[in-house]
Amino acid sequence: MWRGLGLGLLATGAGLGVAELVVGLVQDSASPVVPVGQEFIDYTPAWLKNWAIEQFGTNDKAVLVAGALIVILILGAIIGVLAVRGARAMAYALTIAVGVIGACAVMIRPEPSLAKLLPTIVGALVSLGVLWWLAPRPGPADETGRPTMIGPDRRQFMLGAVGIGSVAAITGGLGWTMRRRFEIDQERAELVLPRVEGNEASAVVPDEFSLGVDGIESFVVPNDDFYRIDTALVVPQVSIETWSLKIGGLVDNPMELTFSDLLARPQIERTITLSCVSNPVGGDLVGNAVWQGVRLADLLEEAGLQTGAEQVVSRSVDGWTCGSPIEAIMDGRDAMLAVAMNGEPLPAQHGYPVRIVVPGLFGYVSATKWVTDITLTRWDEFDAYWVPRGWSKRGPVKTMARIDTPRSGARRDGEVPIGGVAWAVHRGVEAVQVRIDEGEWRDAELGAVPSADTWVQWVYRWDTSEVERGGHSVEVRAIDGEGEPQPEQPKAVAPDGAQGYHRISIDVG
Repeated sequence: MWRGLGLGLLATGAGLGVAELVVGLVQDSASPVVPVGQEFIDYTPAWLKNWAIEQFGTNDKAVLVAGALIVILILGAIIGVLAVRGARAMAYALTIAVGVIGACAVMIRPEPSLAKLLPTIVGALVSLGVLWWLAPRPGPADETGRPTMIGPDRRQFMLGAVGIGSVAAITGGLGWTMRRRFEIDQERAELVLPRVEGNEASAVVPDEFSLGVDGIESFVVPNDDFYRIDTALVVPQVSIETWSLKIGGLVDNPMELTFSDLLARPQIERTITLSCVSNPVGGDLVGNAVWQGVRLADLLEEAGLQTGAEQVVSRSVDGWTCGSPIEAIMDGRDAMLAVAMNGEPLPAQHGYPVRIVVPGLFGYVSATKWVTDITLTRWDEFDAYWVPRGWSKRGPVKTMARIDTPRSGARRDGEVPIGGVAWAVHRGVEAVQVRIDEGEWRDAELGAVPSADTWVQWVYRWDTSEVERGGHSVEVRAIDGEGEPQPEQPKAVAPDGAQGYHRISIDVG
């Protein structure tokens, strides 16, 4: 039993290690774990994805990769047990089946190629070779007529296992190191962004947008701290040399742009808050950044919108799709093809070299990273990635306020600054109000903002000198630029975003 488990894990590990080496040697290839894990993500029920995001936040990708590895190793262990118990044919068949599943996962992903298939094929062959070498096999019959099992003895097995395991670890580590040469870090570092004429904001935000209260999220979130939610298990590494964008569908003049074409066009720079539809009340899947790029409406007008175009379907290099309402791009707001974030080229994890940013819409209907295709169509002709999975076709960002300081359960006395951020993207925030112990609503102080497309910092300074010692509840709500307060009734994130008041408790004493 234990020998079988060891053999299975060893064969699987050797296959994965050599596959990683191939990934490091061959550009545009992919680890066998990635396409299988990607398909798992695509077919995971919405409730399970929401649970993963709620539990692990932006670490959900690492958890999914670990889960895929565990499943592969379990299958390998089963195969090893079968091999040592005389069922070699079945062990070989299962190994081949796992390889075929991996190959099929590669082939149904966008732009399949031999380079992407190669690691899976080589890895499966290596696993088969280890099984053939170390598993016992039928030999001559004994005096009773039963076939004997021949193969490496215990010492030979241990030596082989140590040798193969060492080689697998070395090749896997070498492949992991070598694949970094295909990453775009150096290219990104050398990229010179075009100048923005008459820019509305600077990457260095003036102090006037910050209230200077400790504990409140910074007005502009640094790139490394900005939330990341997408379906890519491995961050795509897309070079500006190979990137292009096609615009087609219900247009008179289909277009194809290179990255140089995009940089040659007039640039805009805008401060815009993005929010994930999976962000719970009080959550941190929201952020404000300074984006630079080309106005998307200008490109669509140049392409010539046809009558009947209702939806802008954008597609990522990894196959993810997004459907944005045409009016949200053509109504004058600063929707853009972004090339920069906070004064530097887009980080790879945030869509380098080009992504879409549309103010006022949740990310699942507006914020395609690594965008490579735009198709104009009607609503009834196409459902983007999240729609068949139970999410609304249209996703306007809801009005929301969040308490950043103090943290719930904190013990305070004297004057207590209660503060945070609030957003009603593209409608703006007219007021933020705080309520203590379900009393009357009291207006908070608001920071300045460059436009209605950003969040705003707020603070209410609570004098606790005349209140009872002990626990007190604090609630906050925002009122948007149209005078509409955010809804009080709690609502789950599906299908179009959470709602309700953010509440915390403070212990006065």
